[in-house]
Amino acid sequence: MRKAKSNLTAYAYLSPAMISIFVLTFLPVAYTVFISFTNYNMYHLDSYDLVGWKNYETLLSGTIKNVFFSVLGWTVAFALLSTALSYAVGMGLAVLLNNPLMKEARIYRSILIIPWALPATIAILSWQGLLNEQYGGINHLLEAFGIPAVPWLTDVFWARAGIILVNVWLGFPYMLNVCMGGLQSISPTFYEVANVEGASKWYAFRRITMPLMFKVSVPLVVASFAANFNNFGNIYMITQGGPAKVNSQFAGSTDILASMVYKMTTWSNRYDLAATLSIFIFIIVGVLTLVNLRLSGAFKE
Repeated sequence: MRKAKSNLTAYAYLSPAMISIFVLTFLPVAYTVFISFTNYNMYHLDSYDLVGWKNYETLLSGTIKNVFFSVLGWTVAFALLSTALSYAVGMGLAVLLNNPLMKEARIYRSILIIPWALPATIAILSWQGLLNEQYGGINHLLEAFGIPAVPWLTDVFWARAGIILVNVWLGFPYMLNVCMGGLQSISPTFYEVANVEGASKWYAFRRITMPLMFKVSVPLVVASFAANFNNFGNIYMITQGGPAKVNSQFAGSTDILASMVYKMTTWSNRYDLAATLSIFIFIIVGVLTLVNLRLSGAFKE
């Protein structure tokens, strides 16, 4: 009886969180799975029927197969490049700022953390203005040096490059702080031994700094990749998925899977295909989350 009372007390304390998770997370996921097996769209809003695996077949081998795989490839490339470049920039700056001879390192660190401190929406909208082809500050600066204006929002390559540039600018301060914390955890003894043995700075970086830093930061890098994989705000607020793509009503050249789902629901009322695509996103992000939890040791004991 005493053990049962203790368990009931524990469940009573957990019940608000469990009820919230059930109502706000589990039920929407279950409903999305159900909708993915129906024909609930603009033609069947009042009455819809179960269609089995038809929506999954449409995505994987049907009429929008090419659109789906094209957007999936760009989504993976966008997340990989954004994460890798943010980590590389953050790591490089962290190594420079970790130099004990740099007396003004704290000032530089305070300046470099500004992109992280700014509200993301305001920063993204500011970048949208900077990337404008006619009156944007970046093109004005390029023209001042005699460089032709860049079609940031109308050319596919430059639109994608601009979005990755914005994402790296917003993401590198986080990686900078992650790497700074990791560098502080490395014992100076390793570098002293390497110096005695005659190792170069580059050799010490490759053999000491990188392996130890990567081991510490892998879970955070995986989490950052998952966040970039679903980074709807940056894409939609800067380009709205444009430039437009031929024979692709659901996605433009810079749309990722998350923004494609948004367009399917709000622009085309194709809730059935949007739900199906959401399941694919859920599976991919879920696998990444499990990998992150395994790497971080969250499942131990």
